[in-house]
Amino acid sequence: MRSDTGQIFRLEDYRASDYLIPQTQLTFQLSPENTLVVAELTIERRDGVAKNAPLVLDGDELTLKSIRIDGAPLSPSQYEATPDKLTIRKPPAAKKFVVSMETELNPSKNEKLMGLYRSSNVYCTQCEAEGFRRITYFLDRPDILSVYTVRIEAERSEAPLLLANGNPGETGDLANGRHYAVWEDPFPKPSYLFALVAGDLGRVGDVFVTESGRTVELGIYVEHGKEARAAYAMDALKRSMKWDEEKFGREYDLDVFNIVAVSDFNMGAMENKGLNLFNDKYVLADDETATDADFANIEAIIAHEYFHNWTGNRITCRDWFQLCLKEGLTVFRDHEFSADQRSRAVKRIAEVRTLKAHQFPEDQGPLAHPVRPRRYREINNFYTATVYEKGSEVVRMIRTILGEESFRAGMDLYFERHDGDAATIEDFLRVFEDVSGRDLSQFALWYHQAGTPNLSVASSYNATAAEFTLEIEQSVPPTPSESRKRLMHIPVAFGLVGPDGKDIAYSRVEGATVEGDIIHVRKRRHSVRFSGVSSRPAVSLNRGFSAPITLAIEQKPEGHYFLARHDSDLFSRWQSLNTLLTDELITAFRKCRGGKATNYPAELSALACDIAADEELEPAYRALALTLPGEADVAREIGTNIDPDCIFEAREALTRSIALANESRFGDLFRRLHNKGEFSPDAASAGRRALRNVLLDYLSVASGDPTFAEKEFAGATNMTDRAAALTILAHRFPGSPQALSALAAFEKRFRSDALVLDKWFQIQATVPGKNAVVTVGALMEHPAFSLTNPNRVRALVGTFATANQTGFHRADGAGYSLFADTVLAVEKRNPQIAARLATALRSWRSLEPVRQAKARETLLSIAAADNLSADLRDIVERTLA
Repeated sequence: MRSDTGQIFRLEDYRASDYLIPQTQLTFQLSPENTLVVAELTIERRDGVAKNAPLVLDGDELTLKSIRIDGAPLSPSQYEATPDKLTIRKPPAAKKFVVSMETELNPSKNEKLMGLYRSSNVYCTQCEAEGFRRITYFLDRPDILSVYTVRIEAERSEAPLLLANGNPGETGDLANGRHYAVWEDPFPKPSYLFALVAGDLGRVGDVFVTESGRTVELGIYVEHGKEARAAYAMDALKRSMKWDEEKFGREYDLDVFNIVAVSDFNMGAMENKGLNLFNDKYVLADDETATDADFANIEAIIAHEYFHNWTGNRITCRDWFQLCLKEGLTVFRDHEFSADQRSRAVKRIAEVRTLKAHQFPEDQGPLAHPVRPRRYREINNFYTATVYEKGSEVVRMIRTILGEESFRAGMDLYFERHDGDAATIEDFLRVFEDVSGRDLSQFALWYHQAGTPNLSVASSYNATAAEFTLEIEQSVPPTPSESRKRLMHIPVAFGLVGPDGKDIAYSRVEGATVEGDIIHVRKRRHSVRFSGVSSRPAVSLNRGFSAPITLAIEQKPEGHYFLARHDSDLFSRWQSLNTLLTDELITAFRKCRGGKATNYPAELSALACDIAADEELEPAYRALALTLPGEADVAREIGTNIDPDCIFEAREALTRSIALANESRFGDLFRRLHNKGEFSPDAASAGRRALRNVLLDYLSVASGDPTFAEKEFAGATNMTDRAAALTILAHRFPGSPQALSALAAFEKRFRSDALVLDKWFQIQATVPGKNAVVTVGALMEHPAFSLTNPNRVRALVGTFATANQTGFHRADGAGYSLFADTVLAVEKRNPQIAARLATALRSWRSLEPVRQAKARETLLSIAAADNLSADLRDIVERTLA
């Protein structure tokens, strides 16, 4: 099927290609504007394919210079070459033959940042998902696995460093100041994992000795002068390699492992076999330039890309519909790594907050799709929170259902059975069925069905019979193209909490399968009766967020207050507090819409204070507990007729209520947390800073005086504290002399450091209120702003659209107009970034009527633009549908 934006691909239409490419030899003669690529592809016809079947190779904006088969030039009648396709009409009858061709590229003008391009005078590649076809004609699909030999030639003065996948081979000098290097990757890989880097970079080196005693050379390459800022990334890499051996039995398999940091990158990072390319924001860090959140992100993303070596590289996905097989699984693995490195409870809360902020709105809006999509028009638009974050949650549920031992056995079998394969979701699920003997066919709906399931729960207690009963009802709301839903298998972790805060034992259970502390919800309705329950418990459900669902529990506020103080499951304890805060904010929002004021209960402020002062809880946990639900979080829970101004007012009022009630105790705690010691990015130190900075915000609100934050800004000895104080000044006291002075001082100090200056743009992009549109527009004229740098665009315009509810959703539509103009300007250079920006309007139907109409007009204006890319048109049309 064709549309005006390109082909629609469907899972059911998958078929294996007629040809394979078991061997690929590439020679790159690098030049900034005239790079020549010589490709020698060993082509093999599949068994059963007709000898006269045409060979059709993918391309994208390519210029073909020459073509030969088995050394003989082809005449024009034997092939057809367009920028997007090469068709060899009648290939040789032999089962194997070699196609040799030359293509010419201009890396300097490749602003799409896909294929081969130059960034800060460094040649680099990005081939996932379909960038390799911008380098040479190829069967550019994940199920074509090839062994690559790569020769790179360049001017030594321009590019002394020549890197590609695999192990290093021969090197040498050429005429006219040029040199070469050969790289050989012994492991078959799909073309999307191809990588090349050439340039002049500094190196941070180390070694890792594997479990079997092999020595692996490690290298992280960065701009000269920034080598010291790669130390934490190297430490995270070595910890990742050790952890994967211990937890999953996965040893690294090449002689070298290299990471290269570049400043212009569409993604966060890319797991190319043995040569990972990273957005430099996820490599470079020190206390002067990086926040604790930056350190944590570097740790997680370094681990994520390394873990792909097995879950993505050694075992790749058969087609792009199986994307979650590598991404969701690897996100689960990096989540587990971070939980082991830091605090498991704090990490779990952060994961769930991210899921609810990004994936739940996706499931509830026009861009909803299953974890494994069934169709797509532009695959780049399916690198989504559903594929990554919900995909991770599905893997987590498999472990919850099977238990640790069977889950590990299933993973071991997956690696054994599918090493070197391009696998499917069915392959993945089958190994767990085989090791456990369980039928996962109903559970598989988590991969095949879009939408966030909801459980409605009511409870009753019969004191005479000592029986406690839960009435559970399952529903899955309709999503686009899928109005009728099937019932899911939902593993719900639970506890029955007694008056002393300890879980109550019970003698037996009827009405559902209960294994340990898991209720297996499989039907529409379950009546689960627990016998031998000595007193009425408070029910703690979905502990640890055992399933990515929404819960509607018939529970009075006092039940939530009790669990927020006493639940033994720290995630559920946080969830109870978050529920109380959200419910109060929703009540205040509705009063605001009705023109009424609201008063918040004193008990809520007292609870916040008690949690803040509870020394048995980690400081990082207390910081999360004291952080109010975001405006977007509240909007998501309200669902319809959203007025962002009223949500903002409600949230500000609750902040003042808690701040004023606890000013004295918060002040005492703030002063006790002061640490004059040397900076350390470890979890405990980061937690203390997080709690202190949350308290600083409350204290600034309570006093109404910017000098408190001004003093902290001036005395800050690390970027975490400096950025936190600057945010408070800019957000709480916008336009004040103190805020303006601090912003100017920050910009002057860090104007030559792009990553730090991104923080400066972000902080200003999130200043709430109607003036944000003017601020963002002015910042787009700043000399340091550029539409060609994805990081800078995301920092200013992306942050404004996703994290500034009152500014972006200004009632007169001015925020939308600025946004639309920027999206269309970016789209002319980089369609991928433009399409991702456009997703900021995915929830436009939930707005109140005036804003809803303005948002729709904006989407229609983008859709009406001339020559819209497939990437952007796909997002806009689905958002409007």
